[in-house]
Amino acid sequence: MRLNDVKPQKGSKKRRRRVARGISAGQGASAGLGMRGQKSRSGSSTRPGFEGGQQPLYRRLPKLKGFPIVNRKIYTTINVDKLASLPANTEVTLTSLQEAGIITTAKGPLKILGNGELNVSLKVQAAAFTGQARSKIEAAGGSCEIV
Repeated sequence: MRLNDVKPQKGSKKRRRRVARGISAGQGASAGLGMRGQKSRSGSSTRPGFEGGQQPLYRRLPKLKGFPIVNRKIYTTINVDKLASLPANTEVTLTSLQEAGIITTAKGPLKILGNGELNVSLKVQAAAFTGQARSKIEAAGGSCEIV
């Protein structure tokens, strides 16, 4: 067998249909596009979304103003002033706050925010801290640990 002997299998290659090449060719005259109208003209196809002059759907619908952040991390947030009611040297976690009744529902990992004042030293374990919250906890003699 040689390279010049290689050819496609019989029946696997079909002849291209040549339209609009005379009436005896089978697809002559109107080339299967009908008699008249927009779709029978040369360069006929309308753009995607065209609705014959009617206001198209993509222009009728209101546009989305600002895309949502994909894979946004949702935290259960709590301010430093809520932690002030806890006794000194308490270990603060998401579960301990739920048991104490300070947080009722947990949407995600715990994040400590820096609003308010804190004068009790606490051992806080959370997923995230704001800069202000971290400085207030450490100024009160507590510690911040990222879990």
